Amino acid sequence: MSSASIRIAVDCMGGDHGLSVTIPAVVQFSKQHPDTRFLLSGDAEAILQALDKEGARESAWHEVLPASEVVLMDDTVEVALRRKKDSSMRVAIQAIKDGRADACVSAGNTGALMALSRYVLKTLDGIDRPAISTSIPNVKGGATTVLDLGANVDCTAEHLLQFAIMGTALVGALDQRRQPTVGLLNIGEEVIKGNEVVKQAAELLRKSGLNFYGNVEGDDICKGTVDVIVCDGFVGNVVLKSIEGVARMVASMMRAEFTRDVFSMGAGLIARPVLNRLRDKVDNRRYNGAALLGLRGIVIKSHGSADAYAFGHALQRTREAVHNGLLASTTQAIAHLHERMQAAAVDTSDETPA
Repeated sequence: MSSASIRIAVDCMGGDHGLSVTIPAVVQFSKQHPDTRFLLSGDAEAILQALDKEGARESAWHEVLPASEVVLMDDTVEVALRRKKDSSMRVAIQAIKDGRADACVSAGNTGALMALSRYVLKTLDGIDRPAISTSIPNVKGGATTVLDLGANVDCTAEHLLQFAIMGTALVGALDQRRQPTVGLLNIGEEVIKGNEVVKQAAELLRKSGLNFYGNVEGDDICKGTVDVIVCDGFVGNVVLKSIEGVARMVASMMRAEFTRDVFSMGAGLIARPVLNRLRDKVDNRRYNGAALLGLRGIVIKSHGSADAYAFGHALQRTREAVHNGLLASTTQAIAHLHERMQAAAVDTSDETPA
């Protein structure tokens, strides 16, 4: 897709900070990518005032989509779906459905975003449940794509196979990797390890035609052993929150140690260039933007507490997804897999004695 045609709808009111983050991030991003147009969903007057503060009210790169309601971070799915039908989140998603936008970004309530996206956009053929995917930095200097991260607590083996297909399409589109490697998160690498669902999923993955590496363990995420790691949403969410918690703990401990006394502060000054490089590599803001995969449209979830820098990275991830044809890649990957599985089923039936 030509970058000149990229149109991104932004839920300007969502998240912990709303307009104070979304508008500065969008304005800055538009300066870096003047060929991208934004549809800004939310309180029209408040959006225009925020644009005034950035000196961008009269710019041609944006259009305001009025919305009279906001999905709050503690709103239930029922409230978002049935009671707030004119929310900034829903209006942004509807812009994809109506063909006005190629993708949308929101820092709002994750459950509501998933439910609204599924209701408005529907799922792709061959996908039972959408999944949430994000990238986690690894020691190889890249990132490992992990899914699902909380959309689906209980999964079947077929669901895990579908997650692997979607994750492969995502990495192929965003990172331009041919045949990304796929690992199945387990309590051990051995084939006999895991519960029955995981064992069945492994068998399906071995026959899928995907570049299946095999079972992987939790430490393989940060090792960069494979490109894509698949798990159910319960496990994935616990893993993600644990990694984020460890990162914050280590950062806090380092700050405390380097400010403990004058000698530690001096050592900190000497080590500052190294510490800054380390901080940049593991800064989770650089990896902000979780893709909601399996939908008939591209939806990116920003972290609710994201600042303008992090939200800008979510916008970049959205732009890359559109530019690199994520939706088409996912659709094709699903179709090709089904063809291979049908062909394999026919071959098996032909070999069965009459």
